[in-house]
Amino acid sequence: MIDLGIEKMLVIGAVALIVIGPEKLPRVARTVGTLLGKAQRYVADVKAEVNRSMELEELKKMKDTVESAARDVESSIHGSVSEIERQLQDAAGAPGHLALSEPPATPSYPEYRHPKKKWRIKQGTTPNWYKARNGIRTKALSGAARVARYRPHRFN
Repeated sequence: MIDLGIEKMLVIGAVALIVIGPEKLPRVARTVGTLLGKAQRYVADVKAEVNRSMELEELKKMKDTVESAARDVESSIHGSVSEIERQLQDAAGAPGHLALSEPPATPSYPEYRHPKKKWRIKQGTTPNWYKARNGIRTKALSGAARVARYRPHRFN
């Protein structure tokens, strides 16, 4: 990296002031600053990409080791299961036939019940106290019931 001290920065500033001139120096300094900022961002992005690729490689290696361990466990389980089956067949005396003292139990599931028409009983999501406070109907009226309810009274 370039070693820039205070003295070197002062010399560069004085030469730039003489060569560029005091009128154009602020604009050039601003341009140089933006270019340096872009360069720093680019370097940071490249570093981040390299780090991500390294982490990805590490994760792939870890995935491969986990998969190989899982395959080893699976093969050992299959081997032990086949050995146990062979021992059971030898103990039963008949190859290919496993004699058990009682039949295997069937799993019990709860009996299915049709919901019938209970879905009509369900209440809405709006609470009744809110409906009552804001004057929202909670029960539906038929047309005849509505006419009877809101019919004007006759005075005799």
